[in-house]
Amino acid sequence: MQEKLIRPTGNYRKLLSYQKTEVIYEMTYYFCQHYLQHGDRTIDQMVQAARSGKQNIIEGCAASATSAKTEIKLLNVAKASLQELLEDYIDYLRTRGHRQWEENSKEWTAMRELGRTHNDAAFFMQLCTTRPPETIANMVIILINQADYLLFKQLQRLETDFVNQGGFSERMSRVRRNNREN
Repeated sequence: MQEKLIRPTGNYRKLLSYQKTEVIYEMTYYFCQHYLQHGDRTIDQMVQAARSGKQNIIEGCAASATSAKTEIKLLNVAKASLQELLEDYIDYLRTRGHRQWEENSKEWTAMRELGRTHNDAAFFMQLCTTRPPETIANMVIILINQADYLLFKQLQRLETDFVNQGGFSERMSRVRRNNREN
C-alpha cells in the first residue's frame, strides 16, 4: 500500500479533548454572563481563554494533514489557554471566600465521575442553571483538569507518531522516492 502525502485529518468533534473544551466554553460563557459584573474585563478574558482552548484544537486538527509541528504547537496553546482559565476560576473562588473542592471530597469525586461519563454540553448546562456560582466554578475547574490531561495524552501520542513516522518533509521524501522506484 502506497503511503499518502497528505494525511487525512481527524474529526475533531470525536476527540474527547474537544468535547470537554466545548463544555468548558459553554459553561464559562454562562458563568460570566450570570455571575460577573457587566463591564468586568475578566469576562472577556475568561470567555476568550475558554474559546481559545476549544478553537486551537480545531485549528491543530486542521493543520495535522501537513504539519505535526503546527498541530503540536496549537494543542499546547489550547492547554495554556485552559491553564489561564483555570487560574481565573481559582481566583474567583478565593477572592469571594468560596471553598475550592478538596481532592477526594464528596463533591470533587462526584464531579470527576460526571466529567468522565459525560461530554455533552447540554447535560452540563442543565446543571449550571440550578447551581450557585461557586459550584459551577468548581465543576469547571475539574473539567479543565480533565481536558488538560486529555490534551497531554494527545500530545504524547503525537510525539510518538512523529518519532516513529517523521513529519511532512520526511513523508514527502518517502512518497517521492517510492514513486520513482515504482
